[in-house]
Amino acid sequence: MKKSYKVTSESVTEGHPDKICDIIADAILDNLIEQDPHCRVAIECLTTTGTVHVAGEVTTAGWVNIQKTVRETLREIGYTNHKFGFNCEGAGVWVSVHNQSPDISQGVTEGKGEDKEQGAGDQGLMYGYAVDETEELMPLPIMLAHKLTMKLAEVRKQGVINEIGPDGKSQVTILYEGDKPVKVTDVVIAQQHTEEISTENLRIQILEHVINPVCRQYINGNTKVHINATGRFIIGGPEGDTGVTGRKIIVDTYGGVGRHGGGCFSGKDPSKVDRSGAYMARYVAKNIVAAGLARRCEVQLSYAIGIAKPTNVNVCCFGTERRPEEEIQDAVLKVFDLRPRAIIDVLNLRRPIYKKTACYGHFGRDDADFTWEKTDKVEELQK
Repeated sequence: MKKSYKVTSESVTEGHPDKICDIIADAILDNLIEQDPHCRVAIECLTTTGTVHVAGEVTTAGWVNIQKTVRETLREIGYTNHKFGFNCEGAGVWVSVHNQSPDISQGVTEGKGEDKEQGAGDQGLMYGYAVDETEELMPLPIMLAHKLTMKLAEVRKQGVINEIGPDGKSQVTILYEGDKPVKVTDVVIAQQHTEEISTENLRIQILEHVINPVCRQYINGNTKVHINATGRFIIGGPEGDTGVTGRKIIVDTYGGVGRHGGGCFSGKDPSKVDRSGAYMARYVAKNIVAAGLARRCEVQLSYAIGIAKPTNVNVCCFGTERRPEEEIQDAVLKVFDLRPRAIIDVLNLRRPIYKKTACYGHFGRDDADFTWEKTDKVEELQK
């Protein structure tokens, strides 16, 4: 490992075009899973100037008014005023949704007998990661980036800073000495605003009400701060950029630290191992670190469509392990049931909990519904 190096992570607010799509997709999923916990849902969204397009596959005993759900979600995000280029009442909403393919369904649907257990909803690989450098056992750069965007949303919704819009982004660069985070070297904020607030005033307020409260212990006089570096960010949201579901997968996970299997989460019910498998991999990795078996851990899972048992389980501790990796991996296989049905049951995933996961990260959150953040397997792993 290099003696010193930097790591950068970013986050976005719920008004970012890509995040609008993720939140809408998960709002639709929550509506359906509340009515039918065994529904099959794969929803995708696209948004651009004045429009939201919803497409995908749904098999359910329930029903959702997608038009209404889209508009309610846009209202909650804060798109209620035309001066931000997008309005929940005036936006056009196009819907094209059909049933899940029976070819997929026959491999996922559970039947009777050992040969009919629930299989994975698709092939793919998923990664989970944990590290002991923060209380949340997450990388510090992504945690600070998320806390900055959460603070941007908070000061907007509470009126602490007026004349700012729903669209915003953060980026944080951390200097590491060895494997320890030392300080923030760079902070980048992009925040949508109206003509009524000057760039100078906006920068002063964001520094005071957003950056300093979140990053104070990690910044000093040498930290470079860039707030709306172009000097202007009035055209934002879908008016300024087209958004698509699943385009912020690094924001959603570990901020570029560790690897990513490539699958997104939002709009997918838990039979899709892209989502449930990644949640389980985080659960395993976090418990390994919490148990003191390693200071840093990455878990890879992979699956074949229609097959219950994973095709691969790999535990990597990057030389930080306190017991041989082979022993840790053997313990994982004894303690955790990694079949899709077991993952769903252990993490209690057939609930309407997904909309709130869609922004500010799926991991490192202090919320009882984020069951994959529990560290209840520590003693079993240690034994």
